Amino acid sequence: MTQPEPLTPLAEDWQRALAVVAHPDDLEFGAAAAVARWTAQGKEVVYCLLTSGEAGIDGMAPERARVVREEEQRASAAVVGVPVVEFLGLPDGLLEYGVPLRRAIAAVVRRHRPDVVLTNNFRETWDGAYALNQADHIACGRATLDAVRDAGNRWIFPEQLTDGTQPWSRVREVWAAGSPAARHGVDVTDTFDKGVASLRAHGAYLSGLGDGGFDAEEFLEGMARPAGSRLGARFGATFEVFQINLQ
Repeated sequence: MTQPEPLTPLAEDWQRALAVVAHPDDLEFGAAAAVARWTAQGKEVVYCLLTSGEAGIDGMAPERARVVREEEQRASAAVVGVPVVEFLGLPDGLLEYGVPLRRAIAAVVRRHRPDVVLTNNFRETWDGAYALNQADHIACGRATLDAVRDAGNRWIFPEQLTDGTQPWSRVREVWAAGSPAARHGVDVTDTFDKGVASLRAHGAYLSGLGDGGFDAEEFLEGMARPAGSRLGARFGATFEVFQINLQ
């Protein structure tokens, strides 16, 4: 049997990160333990949620789910040391790749001026074969990758450049968590438990999964152990890295 190739550790010589994902819980399904590692190092991480996940709980009306899921996301972020969580209020389940989504994300990048940007896997599948990804994740990741470049060009969305806002062209890389094409990773052995606690903070959402017996620790361990073995560690988190070229 062919062994998976080793993962290259992500660079950690940066200070500010912006995470842009589609829904509450997206970061917690694998990336939150990495965020906990970075905030423990004194790095700044900001979360931007494109939607509030209001269509994500079958037994709860969207108006109520919006409130519950925003509260759970803020609590979840606090567990891993993230004090700033923004919600753009776009419609859950209906995100579309295109200029309006790029514009919204570019504005966030220009406002927060990050060194690196995190997003979710936006490949067609989770496993490179059969486990289909969700449409919002694909639209979010593709738009984030393009919006990072848009943010550095003063002639794209120039209406945003008011009240001191300037283009931001210093994002070094975009990191897509959980991609089947990931070749980089992070040792999260010391912060794995915080990642589990961060996912468990989404109690209302998790209670509606399957038969209600979802085990956050078991699920995350099933991904973190194989990633860790590729890093020479107990637990790891994987990322696909995209270098930014503004040309």
